[in-house]
Amino acid sequence: MKQVTCWERFKQYYLPINEIGFALDISKMNFDERFLEEMEPKMHEAFESMRQLEKGGIANPDEQRQVGHYWLRDASLAPTQVIKSAIEECLDRIHSFVSKVHSTTTVGEKGAFNNFIIIGIGGSILGPQFVSKALGVSEENSLTPYFIDNTDPDGLDLVFFKLEGQLGETLVLVISKSGGTLETRNAMLEVKAVYEKEGLDFSKHAVAITQQGSKLDDYAIEEKWLDRFPMWDWVGGRTSEFSVVGLLPAALEGIDIKPFLKGAAMMDAFTRITETRKNPAALLAIMWYHATDGKGKKDMVMLPYKDRLSLLSRYLQQLIMESLGKEKNLSGQVVSQGITVYGNKGSTDQHAYLQQLREGVHNFFVTFVEVLKDRQKPSIDLEEGNTAGDYLNGFLLGTRAALYEKNRESITITLEEVTPSSVGALIALYERAVGIYATLIGINAYHQPGVEAGKKAAASFLSLKSKIWDILKAHPNQPLTVDTITKLLDVEEDADVIFKLLQHLAANPQKNIYKQDNTPFDQSFYVYKT
Repeated sequence: MKQVTCWERFKQYYLPINEIGFALDISKMNFDERFLEEMEPKMHEAFESMRQLEKGGIANPDEQRQVGHYWLRDASLAPTQVIKSAIEECLDRIHSFVSKVHSTTTVGEKGAFNNFIIIGIGGSILGPQFVSKALGVSEENSLTPYFIDNTDPDGLDLVFFKLEGQLGETLVLVISKSGGTLETRNAMLEVKAVYEKEGLDFSKHAVAITQQGSKLDDYAIEEKWLDRFPMWDWVGGRTSEFSVVGLLPAALEGIDIKPFLKGAAMMDAFTRITETRKNPAALLAIMWYHATDGKGKKDMVMLPYKDRLSLLSRYLQQLIMESLGKEKNLSGQVVSQGITVYGNKGSTDQHAYLQQLREGVHNFFVTFVEVLKDRQKPSIDLEEGNTAGDYLNGFLLGTRAALYEKNRESITITLEEVTPSSVGALIALYERAVGIYATLIGINAYHQPGVEAGKKAAASFLSLKSKIWDILKAHPNQPLTVDTITKLLDVEEDADVIFKLLQHLAANPQKNIYKQDNTPFDQSFYVYKT
């Protein structure tokens, strides 16, 4: 039997899509032709599932809601005229609002807006961060973005420090679908307090992006905020980049959102093809299935060889891990599914973890992202015939070859250049691949019970902190140990949590709780009262 050469295999499994400056190479994944043939029935089920999703079927049975992020880049696909009109009207409003900001028709209390803060968490901010890093440029009338994506006080202070003296020229976008996300609410209240401390009216700088009728929506109406934009029930946070969540920040930053949307819509057209070999999202999904045995047995390492794409792995961590990391399948059976995603950028990470990838634990597959165009300006030769971009390309090809020598599998995605169109296409590609893979393994990609469980646990611990506070106030100047407080609260199973809560309370002087330092488990805590 004739052995297939690397070149022959490459030609067989290389998919170029010239219309969008994109190509996908799966030739360095160690599957055989029979695998593709055996998977074809499953793939056609997945294609039909995606077709029903786009038609407006109930894709999230837990919440009885549709999943319609595909309609955002092509409103003509929307299942009702109401949804179609809502998408089109929102786009018009985004363009109108941004035009007024850029033309200084809409200004802050201290003059034209030069900056904007985005407050959000998870999908509400990872997408805007990724797109800003990939496409952000300093242009006339563009605003500089600052991101608050946590409830970390020190992180908040870093943003406030950078914007010292500029808040009157800074717009604030508060993004929360439910309006009740605690991290976002906390950050919004902190930002509002800083504006008020500076003698500024926060409401004249604030814009809400939320669901109609949410707590945030009601608050923005009551406080007479500058504007409010909609989030819809049928758009999930991790697939919201083509909604106002992603489009408004991008447009404020000076990024052209029309080709961004068009690139996504063009990729959608190719990922609807029902012939697996011609559908890049289908090929990605089927390779994930092959690499992980459909059970998440290997991790996905993302290595984009472009600084502008360095946040791609963080963005995909949420999109892939929150969508696919599920305990149960659609039949209610425990399957513990998921694919772990990590990575940063090449060639930086060749010096960070290539040694292990090549010679260590074989528990991963790699996705390289290659960008052909180096830069907008001509490059100098660092030596005869070789530019910095030539070196970067050489490092990518060298790493790819070095891994393949050790039977480490890899996928390579090629982009002609980093543009709004190509970044839009890249996001759309992975959104569809996630949907197809979820169908292949029989799970619901569009809910997140684990995230909700974490929020509920956090709330219970905050309640416990309040009870500890009450105990200490009831015994002023009387040092109490963890054991004593645990007995008084009758919650012995939470003693370690009580210890952690007390350590945090005592570390922050404004709490007025003090610690007597003995051995860690004999420490006493008390409220000082004169």
